[in-house]
Amino acid sequence: MIKIYNTLTRKKEIFKPIEKNKVKFYQCGPTVYWTQHIGNMRAMVLADLILRTFKYLNYDVKFVRNYTDVGHLTSDACTGEDKMEKASKSENLSPWQIAEKYIKIFENDVKELNTLEPNIKTKATEHIFYIIEMVQILIDKKFAYQTDLAIYFDVSKAKNYTKLSRQNLEKQKHDVGSSDTSISDPQKKHPADFVLWFFKKGKHKNALQTWESPLGVGFPGWHIECSVMSNKHLGNTLDIHMGGVEHIPIHHTNEIAQSEAANGVKFVNYWIHNEHLLIDNKKMSKSEGTGYSLEEIKSKRFDPLSLRYFFLQAHYRSKQNFTWKAMKAGQNGLKSLQNKIKALGNDYGKVDPIRYNLSNRVNKKYQKKFIEKISDNFNFPQALAVAQELLKSNLPDKDKLATILDFDKVFGLNLDKISKEGKQIKLPEEIQELFEQRNQARLKKDWKQADKIREKILKMRYEVVDKKI
Repeated sequence: MIKIYNTLTRKKEIFKPIEKNKVKFYQCGPTVYWTQHIGNMRAMVLADLILRTFKYLNYDVKFVRNYTDVGHLTSDACTGEDKMEKASKSENLSPWQIAEKYIKIFENDVKELNTLEPNIKTKATEHIFYIIEMVQILIDKKFAYQTDLAIYFDVSKAKNYTKLSRQNLEKQKHDVGSSDTSISDPQKKHPADFVLWFFKKGKHKNALQTWESPLGVGFPGWHIECSVMSNKHLGNTLDIHMGGVEHIPIHHTNEIAQSEAANGVKFVNYWIHNEHLLIDNKKMSKSEGTGYSLEEIKSKRFDPLSLRYFFLQAHYRSKQNFTWKAMKAGQNGLKSLQNKIKALGNDYGKVDPIRYNLSNRVNKKYQKKFIEKISDNFNFPQALAVAQELLKSNLPDKDKLATILDFDKVFGLNLDKISKEGKQIKLPEEIQELFEQRNQARLKKDWKQADKIREKILKMRYEVVDKKI
């Protein structure tokens, strides 16, 4: 029995799928105009852990994640300069080339973090026909209206528009009204009304991505894209929709309004929202140089799976604070876990469950504890604690190994792919620091400094073996 905290009801509920033992799961994916930072990667890993949980518990999951490759302006309120166009001008590439470039980087990053492939990866630009179709339905049903510059959804027509955000609509209208949207389009009825389709007019007269349509030449608003893509691949009603908490007041609120208006049924049964990753207890900021990418994590000699291990240590509904010290602790935690796995099967190389004869050796007591934790609103930190308790237990080594490898079907730390490297000796902290200083010197090609540190390490009776950088 899985319990999920549902943002819609603000309480933990027993999960009841639309179809028995099946899950229709949609996650808001990236806007592909730049390299995704590790806050976005945390969201991807958390969704992967939830996906793995359902699979572990024998659910048949259809998981869909989208790429926003058109029509996403600089805020949820659809104001400012289009991010795709801004990147296109900056890098002297077409919006389509920008999208392909950053999709490739994103897919490589999530692969290195060992996330499972979605059943469907969908692009907004591949669904323009269906977007036009849904906008027309909303017009026909009188939920939308047209101005000289755009087609808007009329929020006054939506039933219980703020049921997800629980905001005061008048306050929300005032907040959104402070943007340039209401100023730039005097025909807009209400500041809270949101764009379904932009015309190639006004400030968008030179837009790079536009389509001919019965609605008029233009491009879609951001919110309509997710409604259409989820509907196209998962149907009118989804079991689960996941995204960041920042999407609750506008993006997901608008998705619900337009989807339920167009389709006439409930859009999503369970809303899951993950909290933000902080950097040194502050909001991540590109301008301050803290919008770290996975490549930057790797450049400091951290294994991507160490970042995944770090993400496992905080609940998805809690903010998590990233520091380089915490990252180092995460790497040490993963190495410690790997070394314990090696110790459980020290006579072998790669951990092979068949060779180890681990069938039917999963400990039911610890497995039950593990299932209780992952089923209780996906409490992965407590599930990790169960794994540590298991490894400290008096169970036979083969039972421990079989059980921890079973847990790793959810953790996704590749614990069955650890190679035997002989007995590992824990280096004193001072030596580890010197090795790190020398590695940094070599990365900067400061060979003189690297040699000085090498001599210091040798005098302390530790050998230095260099590898190509």
